[in-house]
Amino acid sequence: MGLRTPLYDLHLALGAKMVDFGGWDMPLHYGSQVEEHHQVRSDCGVFDVSHMTVIDVHGGQARAWLQYLLANDVDRLTEPGKALYSTMLNEQGNVIDDMIVYRCEDGYRLVVNAATRDKDWKWLNDHKGTFLVELIERPELAILAIQGPGARAKVAELVSAPRAALIRELKPFEGRTEGDWFVARTGYTGEDGLEIILPALQAPAFFNDLVGAGIAPSGLGARDTLRLEAGMNLYGQDIDEAHTPLTSNLGWSVAWEPAERDFIGRSGLLAEIEHGVDQKLVGLVLEERGVLRAHQVVRVANIGEGEITSGSFSPTLSKSIALARVPMATADRAEVEIRGKWYPVRVVKPTFVRHGKTLI
Repeated sequence: MGLRTPLYDLHLALGAKMVDFGGWDMPLHYGSQVEEHHQVRSDCGVFDVSHMTVIDVHGGQARAWLQYLLANDVDRLTEPGKALYSTMLNEQGNVIDDMIVYRCEDGYRLVVNAATRDKDWKWLNDHKGTFLVELIERPELAILAIQGPGARAKVAELVSAPRAALIRELKPFEGRTEGDWFVARTGYTGEDGLEIILPALQAPAFFNDLVGAGIAPSGLGARDTLRLEAGMNLYGQDIDEAHTPLTSNLGWSVAWEPAERDFIGRSGLLAEIEHGVDQKLVGLVLEERGVLRAHQVVRVANIGEGEITSGSFSPTLSKSIALARVPMATADRAEVEIRGKWYPVRVVKPTFVRHGKTLI
């Protein structure tokens, strides 16, 4: 038996197919992964993401510590409510994890991946050094992600007037507190939507309210195809401790300025740049019948080989798509080995669908 979120019994009651995910028993789907995917793209769905870890950071040197700890610069969070995506690197510049950082009235809030919780917690504490900082894990909280073009309007109809007003006012990549809820306009699907962090004891009733209002319960299967279409990396597949942000289509998340900010991994990234970044993460589209899967070999004529990191059939595009790490010189064509045969693929920017629009 794995770890369970506060919604475990409700998932069973809704007919979810449960699977192990990073040691957690989580819903894969509630009957049809493809229908859940389309529901999020066309209207909205709700995901239980309570397996993720919430860590609050307090103390007089919280800002300075996070500037040292993270590749992105928390000074970009110019006021409470702002959110930032960042990787956390080791000394060589490889990715320990990725996360969302929110600036709060009394400090910062980190939301990190479920499968990396123990590793992250040790790394954070081992690298506090002499910084005056306090870390508080929040296991008493649950997280619901309501995603899709209809998400904010539908949720606003179900909550109190102050929370509805907050939902309507939130800008993309903002998160604010209202009572004992923390409401953020972020997500992992390429659509607009909300991530609501709330007391675990309140989560089942609110999830029930959402489903009762016609917001489809959605599982990890749809979450994965949605994030893949959106070109969003999954830790452990597209990013890991063997690769840097520069080879993972995440160079944009590294803040090089101010030049005097010496974050963990900066020297490793600079050494990689000096040596020459030799790989990149790209998107692949299979124009023929077949399915692209992780670890399939990618061959680029006269250049070299790479590997698919994430691949699946795209319900939106009705084609198989993938993210792949390939030689830097790769242009617009390549081949993928599927069951001993080579199939031509088109190489594209690693974002296939955003806000319901096809980008390839």
